[in-house]
Amino acid sequence: MPWRAGERVVDAMPVGFMSVDGDWRITYINPAGEAVVGQTREELVGADYWAAFPASVDNEFGRAYRSVVATGVQATVEGFYPEPLNRWFEVQAVPADDGLLFYFTDVTERRVAQERLAMLARVSAELAGTLDAGVGMVRIPRLVVPALGDWCVLTVVEDDGRPRDVGWWHADPARRPVLEQYTAVRLAGMPVDSPVVRALLGEVVVADAAEVLDLMPDGEARELLRLLGPGRAISLPLRGRDRVLGVLTLSFDGPRRCSEVELATAREVADRAGLALDNSRLFSQQRQLAEELQRSLLTGPSAYERADVAVRYAPAVEAARVGGDWSDAFVQPSGAMMLVIGDVVGHDTAAAAAMGQLRALLRGIATYSDAGPREVLRGLDAAMDLLELGTYATAAVARFEQTAEEADRGVTRMSWTNAGHLPPLVIHPDGTLAALADWRGELLLGVDPKVLRGESVVALDAGTTVLLYTDGLIERRDGDLDEGMARLRAAAADLVGATLDELCDELLERLVHGQPEDDVALVALRLRG
Repeated sequence: MPWRAGERVVDAMPVGFMSVDGDWRITYINPAGEAVVGQTREELVGADYWAAFPASVDNEFGRAYRSVVATGVQATVEGFYPEPLNRWFEVQAVPADDGLLFYFTDVTERRVAQERLAMLARVSAELAGTLDAGVGMVRIPRLVVPALGDWCVLTVVEDDGRPRDVGWWHADPARRPVLEQYTAVRLAGMPVDSPVVRALLGEVVVADAAEVLDLMPDGEARELLRLLGPGRAISLPLRGRDRVLGVLTLSFDGPRRCSEVELATAREVADRAGLALDNSRLFSQQRQLAEELQRSLLTGPSAYERADVAVRYAPAVEAARVGGDWSDAFVQPSGAMMLVIGDVVGHDTAAAAAMGQLRALLRGIATYSDAGPREVLRGLDAAMDLLELGTYATAAVARFEQTAEEADRGVTRMSWTNAGHLPPLVIHPDGTLAALADWRGELLLGVDPKVLRGESVVALDAGTTVLLYTDGLIERRDGDLDEGMARLRAAAADLVGATLDELCDELLERLVHGQPEDDVALVALRLRG
């Protein structure tokens, strides 16, 4: 009587329940359990458990059950049971005096949702890891196979409007070489009514492989697709803000079909990829605009008979950090040579525009007044205040001149001042570097037009090199300016004997490797004998 009451309770439970005896014979299964495993009580009761569920002989379920019997300690295990169930289950195995009790629940929906979120997180992380979305596109097929398809190809529309397959992956390693060759040739002969072309026009296309093969002309691509042997494929557009930027194609082998959840996930992947690609291109356009604006404002140096002069500009890798650095080199009416380096606060096209104004103002003041560095910066500060430019900038100005007596002795006088900028790097003919004891970081331009700035004067021998540079050359997110200055001085000391152009190129290569975090401007002068 108690057992019948207990049986009624077990029958009414919403979770599956099954019991086996000491010989692994199934003794009972409740209605919820029948619904989960797809077999009736009449089919299962009395059957050998391992015969009824052969996949458990050597999977996580079977190993856990044998451990519970051996130790007498209950266990909970979650795993995937293959054909014919193809579901995820969570099972609690409880030891009993005469066998084992199972409480089990189908957790497929939860697991699919978790895997979907995890996949989307991986895709988002891959796309967010670089401003060059093309790099992330290459890896997306590897992230979605085999969860969303047996193989995948990702197509991107290039700037010239032509599509190109940039990423691919197959779950079967043996067929990856075939897929690689297929992606190399398929687009050249793709008919206008093919799923890929239709997806490029904004349509989500589901097609059987036989339909696609019928559309394709005879040739290598058609034979390679036949070898790949997909059953069905889905082509989804990668949508930007106002256009389609590519296609995500998922293919399924054999009878496999894409579920509604998988289709929704694939759409999400395609949408995220399209938005990332669009953002990348917008960043690229902004970077190109800022760089072109800045380069258009940076003229080459004026010729100077007493020295060689070189200038360099390297834009930041990030578009948002391009815009405010400038250099200049020109001759004043007296014949003196003036070098200028500056950096407008901010990193955008507005900073580039402000830089152009300040550069033109400083050049005009210096060439009209024929004044020295301190007076030129005082005039620039006054002009900025009068014209209400509303910007701030750092700058360093150095002037090179000779009297007749200095020319006879072969020396050149350099006077210099700064407005919150880094000091010049002075390299003597023997390769030694000048001390920086006279450097003081004075007030930025645009703060106080009445500020009195200091001015340093030093006599330089023929063959001396003077380098002015912006902080992008030495500053790093993970280090301070002192460390960067030490790196610069060490690199300069190591380049004794290099020409002026070689010196500038090597410093850029050694210190920023051609990919500066911030834009870099520099101007260098080497006194002739």
